[in-house]
Amino acid sequence: MDQTVTVLADEAHRLDPTTLREYDVRGVVGKTLSERDARAIGRAFGTMLREHGGRRIAVGYDGRLSSPALEEALVGGLSACGLEVLRVGLGPTPMLYFAVHKLEADAGIQVTGSHNPPDYNGFKIMLGRGPFYGEQILKLGEVAASGKFAAGEGRVEHREVFEDYVARLIADFAPGRPLAIVWDAGNGAAGPATVALTERLPGRHVLLNVEVDGRFPAHHPDPTVEKNLAQLQAAVAKEKADLGIAFDGDGDRIGVIDGKGRVLWGDQLLAMLARPVVQSLPKAVIIADVKASQILFDEVARIGGTPVMWKTGHSLIKAKMKELDAPLAGEMSGHIFFAHRWYGFDDALYAAVRFIEYVAGQDHSVAALRDALPQVVNTPEIRFPCADTRKFAVVEEVVARLKAAGAKFNDVDGVRVQTQDGWWLLRASNTQDVLVARCESQDEAGLARLKKALADALTPSKVALPEF
Repeated sequence: MDQTVTVLADEAHRLDPTTLREYDVRGVVGKTLSERDARAIGRAFGTMLREHGGRRIAVGYDGRLSSPALEEALVGGLSACGLEVLRVGLGPTPMLYFAVHKLEADAGIQVTGSHNPPDYNGFKIMLGRGPFYGEQILKLGEVAASGKFAAGEGRVEHREVFEDYVARLIADFAPGRPLAIVWDAGNGAAGPATVALTERLPGRHVLLNVEVDGRFPAHHPDPTVEKNLAQLQAAVAKEKADLGIAFDGDGDRIGVIDGKGRVLWGDQLLAMLARPVVQSLPKAVIIADVKASQILFDEVARIGGTPVMWKTGHSLIKAKMKELDAPLAGEMSGHIFFAHRWYGFDDALYAAVRFIEYVAGQDHSVAALRDALPQVVNTPEIRFPCADTRKFAVVEEVVARLKAAGAKFNDVDGVRVQTQDGWWLLRASNTQDVLVARCESQDEAGLARLKKALADALTPSKVALPEF
């Protein structure tokens, strides 16, 4: 399989620029994403992988109706580059990440629309053991458009990793008191693994929506939106369960509710998961994104860890973890990354196992553990329209005015302003034409003042903050 490069004019292909996102490739099937796009992505990434010295790639896909055909086209493009393609089949995105490690592949691609509606699909990509994102994704589009592809005689092989993946999830699980848990796989790709995992875990388990169905008939597969947890909340109440666990469409984001039906948001979950990690690794670096509550950063410091605030985005968090050798990180969006006893990638099923292990070792319920955290009032994440050509400039204008006023703020990702009342955040989305805002205070009066301060900061840029 000696590398050659050939120009195939009929295969040169322009990808819709809206699909080339910061963290992955994603679009609407039949509109901005097609099987021809999938083949071009295979040719372009295969070429980049060959230039990187790689020869072996693992490929998986989620449960969307369009995924098998997109996977077939992708594999065709990759093998035409002279690669050894290892097809691991239907499963959650973390299973594909695991396969890259288990099969000693040089890269991996999961065909998945993540938590988006059923008509979306896309590709999450690994190069080596790390994420493929940002400028690399833009380069992927350039290579596809050039038609200058590596060529060679590839090989395609089916490899079964499902059983190994599930076994690894609980390989070092330390059981405690038995728990009653309701699980909602949301008809996503994590369903079969949820069934296999719960058969191996102690306690009582009630399973919802574990049948893979790319139409997502029960509810939208995004556990970070509370209305999507209504079925889980009802089941937890009916079963008098200790907690409920939900997964998104491709199993890399987790949602948790306590026995009272209340949501544990990503920062609250991370605050609890950090405790055994810091106990095992004193002064350990724990990373969270800028949208996380101050409670999390204070709690990590209180237990002897080293809190680090970083940019939002799973690829950016993974890169920062590697840089700082951090054993744990998380985002408000429900991505939880364990490098402690795991591989450093975001895996909702593994995060569930670790959370169960932690709770089962405590004398208190999940609800009591939640109530023991300091209580604050905050807004949800507010996303409001702002043109792609304007959104980053608006944030820069706000930062300039804050600097002139001598305000205290963190600008690692947008701007997070600290005041006596708490903090407010403004950042530009990397993937949509929106600005993102959030506020947190000790009481409602303080929250109202923070909202006004945020609105006032936007006014000179002729941007109005919506009511929230």
